Amino acid sequence: MILFLAGTSDARTLAVELQKKGYNLLATVVTNSAAISLEEAQVPYYVGRLTKSDMLAMILDKKITTVIDASHPYAEEASKTAMEAANESALPYIRYERPQQEYVHPLVTEVDTYEEAALLASEHSGTVMLTTGSKTLATFTKYLLKDSIRLVCRMLPNKENMEKCDALGVKQRDIIAIQGPFSKELNTALYRQYETSLVITKESGKEGSVDEKIEAALELNIPVILIKRPKINYTNQCSTFEEVYEKLGGI
Repeated sequence: MILFLAGTSDARTLAVELQKKGYNLLATVVTNSAAISLEEAQVPYYVGRLTKSDMLAMILDKKITTVIDASHPYAEEASKTAMEAANESALPYIRYERPQQEYVHPLVTEVDTYEEAALLASEHSGTVMLTTGSKTLATFTKYLLKDSIRLVCRMLPNKENMEKCDALGVKQRDIIAIQGPFSKELNTALYRQYETSLVITKESGKEGSVDEKIEAALELNIPVILIKRPKINYTNQCSTFEEVYEKLGGI
C-alpha cells in the first residue's frame, strides 16, 4: 500500500489516477474540505496533520510499502517528516511537486521567506493584499498592521481562519474569505475594489493560479512580492504524473 500525502488539488487528482491504475493507497489531507474529491472517488483517506511518530505508526499499521509526498510546495515540515519516516522505515520515497515558474519583471521582487516579504512590504503604504493564506498570517500582522498600511487578507472561508484573523487584529472589512481558483478578471476586480498598492503571493505553480494573480497585478502596474519555494533536497522528485508512474514501475 502507498502512503500518499495529498496536499494540493492536482495531487488529489494524481491519487485518484493511481487508484484507477490499480494501486492501493491511503491519502492524507489536512482539512475535511480537501478530502471531498477523494471521498467522491472512493479513495481511502485520513484527515489531520501527521507527526513523524504518527506517520511511522501508520506505516506499520497499514503495511505501507511506498511513500509518495505530494504535499503543498510550501509544506516544508510535511515533506521533511515524510522523508524521515520513509528513511527510518527503509521505504522508497517519491516526491511529486507541480512545476515551478519564473516571473522576470521589474515589478516582481522575489524573496526567500515570509518574514523577508513582510519586512519589505512594511516599507510600502496603501493597501497590501496578502494572498498567502492563514498559516503565516501572524508574520504579516506583526509588521503590517500600522497606520500607513491597510492589510487585506485573502484566504479560505473557514471558521478557523476567521478566528485567527480576529485574534490577530485583522478587521472584518479587510478579510476576503473566498475559495479559488481565481480568474485574472476576478483578481483585477479585487485589486481595483481595494485600491491595492502591493500584492504578496507565493510561487504556487500554474495549478495554484499564481499566473492570474501576477498578470492582473502587472497590468494594473501594481508591484508584487513573490515568496519562493523552500529549498529542499528531495530524492526521486517528479513534476508530472508520468514521472511518478515511471518511478513506481521501477520499485
